[in-house]
Amino acid sequence: MTDAEARAAIVAGALELERLGLNHGSAGNLSLRTGESALVTPSGVPARELAAELIARMRIADESGAFEGPLAPSSEWRFHLDIYRARPDVGAVVHMHSTYATTLACLRREIPAVHYMIAAFGGPTVPCVGYASYGAAELSALVVEGLKDRDGVLLANHGAVVAGPDMRKALWRAVELEALAQVYYLSSMAGEPFVLPDDEIWRTVERFKNYGPSNRA
Repeated sequence: MTDAEARAAIVAGALELERLGLNHGSAGNLSLRTGESALVTPSGVPARELAAELIARMRIADESGAFEGPLAPSSEWRFHLDIYRARPDVGAVVHMHSTYATTLACLRREIPAVHYMIAAFGGPTVPCVGYASYGAAELSALVVEGLKDRDGVLLANHGAVVAGPDMRKALWRAVELEALAQVYYLSSMAGEPFVLPDDEIWRTVERFKNYGPSNRA
């Protein structure tokens, strides 16, 4: 993927998140790994005003916050870079403030295996990590810990983060996470949802290794 293609994918991803109601205004942020650097959406720019040339470039190994570009990167740049350092398999990161995922995050509840699609996140739960101020190193450490064996995590009183090998799969996981959060919330309101056993989910995790948009011909 060229630099221009990567920037276009980020702009398209930001617009898609807004179209689907997973982010609004300048909420949330996205990034793509490009070699030794990451392209990170700028701070405070609504999706509809985002342009390729406004996206900041940051060196993944650099913890100083230095960037190239006309605008500063998202205030959450730290956890984007920390995820890339901790997870060499991750090529794209999406942070969202979607309604149901954020509702569960405010309740500080993990998402259990009420539906087999939870296997898309690598295990029988989507964890909810503790609270820390946005942009803080403490928050980044919590996010990285939550994603050490999962591809999605809720952030207490904040929102959610999903990861993928590319933007296409990260966006797919963003949609699936919000759908899972909605199903869990609504089923909890209606009664006591049945949680699928762990062994069923681990079998499905294995089957999902060849499942998803990035694996389509």
